[in-house]
Amino acid sequence: MKPDTQLRRDVEDELDAEPGLDASSISVSVSEAIVTLSGHVPSYSEKLAAERCAARVEGVGAVASEVDIRLPDGGRVTDEDIARAALNALAWNSLVPPGRVKVEVTSGWITLEGDLDWHYQKIAAHDTVCHLRGVTGVTNKIILKPVSMRIAVEAHVQAALRRHFGRQLSQVHVETRGDHVILRGSVHSLFERGEVERAAWTTPGVCHVDNNLKVEPSPKSSRPNLLSA
Repeated sequence: MKPDTQLRRDVEDELDAEPGLDASSISVSVSEAIVTLSGHVPSYSEKLAAERCAARVEGVGAVASEVDIRLPDGGRVTDEDIARAALNALAWNSLVPPGRVKVEVTSGWITLEGDLDWHYQKIAAHDTVCHLRGVTGVTNKIILKPVSMRIAVEAHVQAALRRHFGRQLSQVHVETRGDHVILRGSVHSLFERGEVERAAWTTPGVCHVDNNLKVEPSPKSSRPNLLSA
């Protein structure tokens, strides 16, 4: 374990090395591997950057942040302006589904609410607004409502088959029971049957796949037997 004095120097060096962060007004103290940051920065994004810098230094057990945000002179904006900027930023972020996130701003502090399907979307919404001018903090109250496993598997399978065959396989039906996927219906070849199963297996969350697909060659693919002519 590093001595507290060495750990403090390492954290200070990490803060100084972080691009986009002015650490001149940040103080670092360490007690039994617990790092306390104090002082002030001009933006919420810099406060987050300071906390992340300290957390990634080897030997740090915990980080307590007492850093204040002091907006520069002339940098204050109204809550209405922040809310408008946040909504615009979310609308322009392709990772955040439109119309699913609500924004509330009080004294520069943004609260995000709504429901999304995936964790990465929730993180994207937070990261989108935390860098806006005038923001003093962000509370992320977005809840996750994942799509059903059946919908996720069907979408994953059909996307893979469109890439491989240039079309959907309308006769393929997907059933799900928790993390268990059952494939039913028909395909035109053993290759298609294997590709459907492979796509199902590569869907996140799937642990079991029962492949009950039948092979029924397409009439269009039938050819005359030249050897019998």
